[in-house]
Parts: sequence; structure tokens; C-alpha cells
Amino acid sequence: MSDQREPPASNLVREAIDVRRFPWVRALVGAYAGDFASVATLFAGNPGDPAAWRDTIRRVTAAPCDRAAIASILARQLERRGAPAEAKAAAGRLGDPASVAILTGQQAGLFGGPLYTLLKAITALRIAQNVTRDAGVPAVAVFWVDAEDHDWDEVRTACVLDGESQVREVAMAPPRGAGDQPVGSLVLTDEIAAALNALGATLAPTEFTAGLLADLTQCYQPGVSMTTAFARWLDRLLGRHGLVVYESNDAGAKPLARDIFAGELEQPARTAGLVRTACALMRRLGHEPQVEPAADAVSLFYVDQHGRRAIKREGDDYRVGSERRTVAALSNEARLHPERFSPNVLLRPIVQDQLFPTVCYVGGPAELAYQAELGEVYRAFGVAAPLLYPRLTATLVDAGAARFLDRSGMPLESLHPQDDAALNALLERQLPPAIDAALARATRDVASHLAEVKAAVPAVDPTLAGAVDTTVTRIEDTLKQLHAKIIHASKRKDDTLRRQFARTRALTFPGGEPQERVLNVAFFLNRYGPALCDRLMESGPMTMDKHLVITI
Repeated sequence: MSDQREPPASNLVREAIDVRRFPWVRALVGAYAGDFASVATLFAGNPGDPAAWRDTIRRVTAAPCDRAAIASILARQLERRGAPAEAKAAAGRLGDPASVAILTGQQAGLFGGPLYTLLKAITALRIAQNVTRDAGVPAVAVFWVDAEDHDWDEVRTACVLDGESQVREVAMAPPRGAGDQPVGSLVLTDEIAAALNALGATLAPTEFTAGLLADLTQCYQPGVSMTTAFARWLDRLLGRHGLVVYESNDAGAKPLARDIFAGELEQPARTAGLVRTACALMRRLGHEPQVEPAADAVSLFYVDQHGRRAIKREGDDYRVGSERRTVAALSNEARLHPERFSPNVLLRPIVQDQLFPTVCYVGGPAELAYQAELGEVYRAFGVAAPLLYPRLTATLVDAGAARFLDRSGMPLESLHPQDDAALNALLERQLPPAIDAALARATRDVASHLAEVKAAVPAVDPTLAGAVDTTVTRIEDTLKQLHAKIIHASKRKDDTLRRQFARTRALTFPGGEPQERVLNVAFFLNRYGPALCDRLMESGPMTMDKHLVITI
């Protein structure tokens, strides 16, 4: 359904590359996009099959979901952040019993995180549009901000290219609790101004720089939590398109997941066992699991003033920090105080799809692999599993990089290695071998034919032999000068090509990694302006198996 009756390809897309061409794309992603039947047993359905969408919509709309509660929670969050009216209206539609959600999510990376954050949100929005159109049901794109992870290093930096196309990292000083407390509880201090100033000093100045920094300053303010600042930024970028941003640490939503928390504790190691069985199936199909939990692992954390702590099995009981708790006591606490519990990466999708009527989750390669392990876990908790759709994957190039790729004929992936092999091959192709061969032949021919002349002229005038020798030397010198001019021109061209190659490689594979995984959203907004999001919303047909090279 998500790729039916799409408009023709946008003129922004200069190339659509089969993702299986890229050596860094894991085999599971290639199989999911290009040979779904080979991995069908790992997933809830094929997103390329309209019947799978109809079935999933039917299952999800029939499943229990407190739509009024989640719509109310969203309304409070959006009102508090001052989100656009379009986002508020979309959130209100989730109260409709016929509505469905298209979910995606990410950690609250500084200034929006890498480009793929934006690509995830845009993919969800476009799928929601298509589902609304094709299925005739209200579909809402929801971005789940992971507020309960405590990995500060994952969110504290923003990478951009400076004016010399060098990768530069802008970092935020750690607020109190960083690394121990969930990111959603970390409050920005006056130090955020230093990070904003560093960003402004690092970005190459454009006509959009001042406006970008002003917008970021309104979102990233002292006294605001890291996740709220991130959510405000997404509201500003895509709220007008109807994106609903959800801060997942909202205590008001925890009661909606209390049965999942208690169930995880009341049936020790059930989730871990189901996931381990799925991991074995993945290996039999030739795919390595994303994570394999220990046999007695618990998929919950305990959250209090000490931070987020693991819950561990200890005999027939649990241990939280230094405290030993019985199964009954801890599961009872989960029902009475669900705000004290947080799901890990394996249980979070189950909680997410209990809260929302999720018919589709938009994810990256790692999330696809996680979800492949969770089919039986969904069934064990009685939660309807969604379809999965790989996020839009793209490389954004400017006019200069596009011209270089067109003229050189280099495949995009050839720029990925950080050695000079591709450049050397390109330079070798610049001076046609025929030139050297033709000049060599011309020199030999001149010498041969004038030798015949020299042998014949004595019969006419013996003194002309010296004139022939002088002519040979003069012609040879002229040919050498011509060769030198050709070599000099080639070197000038080589210098230009070297600069163009280096600039294009830095843009497409900064630091040797795909652009979308490294360069911050702010970098692209500084280069292309606030219309970037609108242009990406119009960037051609949705497709699971293609990487788009887009010229903005």
C-alpha cells in the first residue's frame, strides 16, 4: 500500500541505487527489500503486499488500545511545546477508533541528530499519507523520542562539515546526571549556548545560517530537558506536515503499559527465551541477530533517583542494585507504580505498540534486525505486531558534487573507501593512451622519412644533409613541446579532479561513513534552508530497495 499510485519520480532524484550494491548494507536488509519470501517467517507481513496492509489494519483496529488516553497525553505534550496546529489536529485523530499510527523513533540527538532522523520522520509521514489515501482510514505519523536511554555519548554531539569540507564535531557539555540518569531527565544549562556558538562558528556561512541558529536557540534553551528540546526542533521542522512527536518518558503513559511490565516480571525469562529461539531461526536463515540476551535476562530497567538500573535474576528472586526483591513484590510494584519501570530495547517495541494503534513501524537496519527477533514476544503479550518499512535512505548532493559524479561516471559506492584507489583510476583515465602512442609514432615516422631524404639529397646538393639533420631536430623538439603541453594540461585537470573528488567524497562519505549516519540535520538546513523538509517530502516514489541520490 505504501508504494501504490505514487507520483512519478521527482526531478530531485538523480539516481536510485539498489541497496544490495552497497557492501555496508547487512544481508537481512537486502533480503527484506528484495527477497521478502526468504525472511517472511521473521516478520508480521510483507509491506510490499496490499493484502498485508489490509490484514494489519484489521488486526490493529480490533486490538484493545486506550485511544482517548494516548490522544490526551499527546495533546498535553504538544500544547506544552507549542507545536503547530497541524500536529495537534493529527494527534486528535488518534482518538478515532478507526485510526492507525505509523511510528518511527530515535534518540534525542543534539540539534536533531544525523540526517537519518529526518529521513525516518519523512518516511513515516509519507506512508501515513498513502495509507490514508489508499485504505481510507485516518493514519497519523508519530515520532517516538527515546527519552529513557541513558547513553549520553549517543546524543551529545553533532557532526558537520566546515568550510574546508572537514568533519567537525560540536559537543555539548554534560549536564548533571549525564550517563547515569535517562536522557529525558537531563536538563539543559547555560552551557547549551556554548554548543550553539560552536555550531555557528563551524558551519560555512550561508544565507540560512542566522535563521537556523535563531530557530535552534528557541528550541534548545536552559531549563528545558534534552528530549523536549529535540521534540521542539522536530515540531518546528515537520509539525506543519502533521508529524506528532511523542516524548516517551511521560509518566502519564506508564499506566497504559503496566500489564506488560508486570507480565515481564511475573514470567521470568520468558521474553529472553522467545528471543533466543528467534535468534536461532535467524541463523538458520543465514542472518546474524542484532542482539542475543542471556537466558535469564530481564527486559526491564528500574528507574529512581539513582538512575536507570538493571533488574537481574537471583535464584527465584530479582535484584535491583543492592536490594533483593521477590517476584511477587516487584511485579506488584510494577502495577502500582509503573512510572518506576522502563523497557529495554527488546521490550520497548511491545510497549510502543500497546500504547499506539501501530500498523507500521519505520526503522533503520538495526531496528529491522531487532524486530526480526520479536514475533513471538508480541504474541506472548497479546499485542498486534506491525508491518515494518525500511526508512528512506538517501545521499544529498549539491550541484557541484552532482556534476562531478556525472562527468566522472564514478559509482557512488566507489567513494566509500578512504584510500586513493578510485582517484588514481580516475586520473589514469584522463589522458587517453592513444595520445602517447600517436606522438611516439609521429617521432619515429619523422626520423624514418627524413632519413630517406638525407640519403637522397647528396645527389642534388651534398651540403643539404646538415639542413635535413636540423629539420629532424626541430620537428622532434616541437613534438616534445607538444607532449609537455599535453602533460601540463593533464596535471591542471588532475588538480581540479583531485579537489572535486576530495570535496564530493567528504560530502557523501564523511569520515568514511555514509552521509546519512554522520552529518547532522543542522548541516543540511544551513546549506539548503528551511525548504529542505518540503523538498524531501516530494522526493519521488517510496521504495524499500533503493538508495536515492538527491540533488537539492
